[in-house]
Amino acid sequence: MRRKTDETDIEINYSKELFVDTGDLVLNHLLKTLFYYMEKDVIIKAKFDLNHHLWEDMGITIGQFLKNEVEGKKIKRFGTSILPMDDALILVSIDISRSYTNIDINIKDSEKGFDLGNFKELVLGLSRYLQSTIHMKQINGENAHHIIEASFKALGSALKTALEPSDKHESTNRVYEV
Repeated sequence: MRRKTDETDIEINYSKELFVDTGDLVLNHLLKTLFYYMEKDVIIKAKFDLNHHLWEDMGITIGQFLKNEVEGKKIKRFGTSILPMDDALILVSIDISRSYTNIDINIKDSEKGFDLGNFKELVLGLSRYLQSTIHMKQINGENAHHIIEASFKALGSALKTALEPSDKHESTNRVYEV
């Protein structure tokens, strides 16, 4: 899957290894974490002009990539993870049905490289293009690194469960009604 705009050029493909080179060391680390907890080996390569565009477009591209993977397939649809990392405790719950995002993450310290706005844009893009509801809540934590990394781990774990095949659920082409 490739997304090319005036601001970014992002490519994601399945592989036999997990490799990420976005040009942003923090994002590289977090995407490796995300896909590791999803148990998916991919190669991600990206070029960009501004960091904000990279994070936002990365969320969009991952959402499109995962949507293409499950289109027409029966999946579990729901996934939840409560994950600790030192002082941080994060809850992520997902429903792959329609786009809605609720991010309740509060970073108090200003560790270099962790931008809450970029993080939120990535999750919003993922939610929109995967057509999924994502609730992300910080239950505990002070350290920005622990909070953000635990968030990516919990997101990966919840996505892994939600995207698993299922014989009992309808295909992802279904429009889910309340």
